[in-house]
Amino acid sequence: MLASKGTTFSDCRVMRSLFSPCKISHIPVVSFGHKRSLKIYSAKMELSITQPDDWHLHLRDGDVLKAVVSHSAHHFGRAIVMPNLKPPITTTAAAVAYREAILKSLPANSDFNPLMTLYLTDTTSPMEIKLARESQVVFGVKLYPAGATTNSQDGVTDLFGKCLPVLQEMVEHNMPLLVHGEVTNPEVDMFDREKVFIETVLRPLVQKFPRLKVVMEHVTTMDAVKFVESCSEGFVAATVTPQHLVLNRNSLFQGGLQPHNYCLPVLKREIHREALVSAVTSGSKRFFLGTDSAPHDRRRKECSCGCAGIYNAPVALSVYAKVFEKENALDKLEAFTSFNGPDFYGLPRNNSKIKLSKTPWKVPESFSYASGDIIPMFAGEMLDWLPAPL
Repeated sequence: MLASKGTTFSDCRVMRSLFSPCKISHIPVVSFGHKRSLKIYSAKMELSITQPDDWHLHLRDGDVLKAVVSHSAHHFGRAIVMPNLKPPITTTAAAVAYREAILKSLPANSDFNPLMTLYLTDTTSPMEIKLARESQVVFGVKLYPAGATTNSQDGVTDLFGKCLPVLQEMVEHNMPLLVHGEVTNPEVDMFDREKVFIETVLRPLVQKFPRLKVVMEHVTTMDAVKFVESCSEGFVAATVTPQHLVLNRNSLFQGGLQPHNYCLPVLKREIHREALVSAVTSGSKRFFLGTDSAPHDRRRKECSCGCAGIYNAPVALSVYAKVFEKENALDKLEAFTSFNGPDFYGLPRNNSKIKLSKTPWKVPESFSYASGDIIPMFAGEMLDWLPAPL
């Protein structure tokens, strides 16, 4: 288990202007229908929603897994667990074993359900896709372009040249392809890699396999929003992270280099952040919650070659609620967090509920575990919304 720790870390603050506290006034009770209720009385606001799922989560393994899994299990009913371990989860047997390790690391009496994924390589076989579907524990196959992000060195080098039989098998078994959407060509600007990937890989992919279910993971740009909206509903969707909704690329450099705001895909311009906010708060079924919570030991973030990844599991729901509140779209929060994801994957929605209270709380400065410390997103900051089970 992680223990919170009050370590001072004032030089790694995020942009307050994009995530400032809000004031609420004394207003009457408002109802969003029989499944969603917003109660506002005196100076307290509460929102009851169906328990969310996290459709893009990194849990790691070993001591880090044991340290972080409780944070996700406390807030989410299920999670699509990423396979980029060392070595990567490339077979159904490895996915089953990893799932067992996750279940053993959960707190007592937890109902959290890890949904496993396979790591696509140049040599993945169609038979592996069949085995994955038959296992009833694997729910997607992750495409990492080789070298695109953490532990992606074993990823795909030539999608159309080496993976077509596997992609066809995925269509046959209705197995979603989960895409890290960036090219790795060093000649392409870091901030343009998502846009170039859409035009050179993703658009040709959906044209060639129109019945393939594709999730464009952790989208970051206006270009990605437009692409997803242009595709057939029910076949192409996107996850959106809390960091890409509240931070832009200034957050990497404000007050000095901010390693705990570094993730891949990298934060983009403000116009792209605004496009993402508009997309998720529009009520579109094509976008759903995926935190991309990615824990790294503090020493691996604060070094000369820091790792990419933001650990947001403890704060994600608070951040999402704030985004929807600022857009006067709290009535659309439940669909984004709890409905759109399972509907796309063809899974039942959760029956349980959680409560989000307008109760200020302070994010711990760090979380200690056996081998070191992990710094969460918004470390030491005050957040407005406090999630709790019902």
